[in-house]
Amino acid sequence: MKLHDLQPAEGSRKARIRVGRGIAAGKGKTAGRGTKGQKARAGGSIPPWFEGGQTPLHMRIPKLRGFKNRFRVEYEVVNVGAIDALVARGAFESDAPAKKGAKSTGSGQITVNQDILRAVGLVRTMNKPLKILGAGELTVPLFVVADAFTASARAKIEAAGGVVNVLEMPTEPLAALGIERPIAEEPKAATEPKPAKARKAKAPTGATPVIEETVAADAEAAPPTDVEPESESTEPSADLNA
Repeated sequence: MKLHDLQPAEGSRKARIRVGRGIAAGKGKTAGRGTKGQKARAGGSIPPWFEGGQTPLHMRIPKLRGFKNRFRVEYEVVNVGAIDALVARGAFESDAPAKKGAKSTGSGQITVNQDILRAVGLVRTMNKPLKILGAGELTVPLFVVADAFTASARAKIEAAGGVVNVLEMPTEPLAALGIERPIAEEPKAATEPKPAKARKAKAPTGATPVIEETVAADAEAAPPTDVEPESESTEPSADLNA
């Protein structure tokens, strides 16, 4: 091998592309820019956000104004007036047993829930909770089962002789069927704090300690000194003198 035979390994060196150096160079004439157009001119660069002159995306979308509650619950709403109109048409069945040969007067309570309202066409979907609103008038007693009620709807249903039943999600896990739930123990009454023990005063050094128990025992054993002993009577008895 000679010095002029040395060359880099294949693929380790890549030659620079020379544009605009004649047709024979491979990148001559238009230099890879195509034929005419905005990008073929010098300084004809287009920013990446440019959309050809149409209204840009950031101007087409609405501005973010106000507050959007992430935890807002979307209800499927039904007015009591719409329910009353369908009751008048006979779309619901009364719970009161009808007598033979007599027409149903609708005096009994009519059960209304989301499934029944979906069947009669007042509810579009079952994926949303049901809320009863108070628009309209109600003249028949209803037994309404829903997830929420407005104050006016509750008042109109109860004024017509109906009953309101609110579906509530359990906040605590429930026991399985057939298993009794343990009764919560009542909290124990708070015990009164014990009085603090009085500290005994230390006797001064060199003094003899006084024992209270010994002094009390000696006092009980000693006879009383204040009581005088009974003296024997020296007077003669009345029987002897007689």
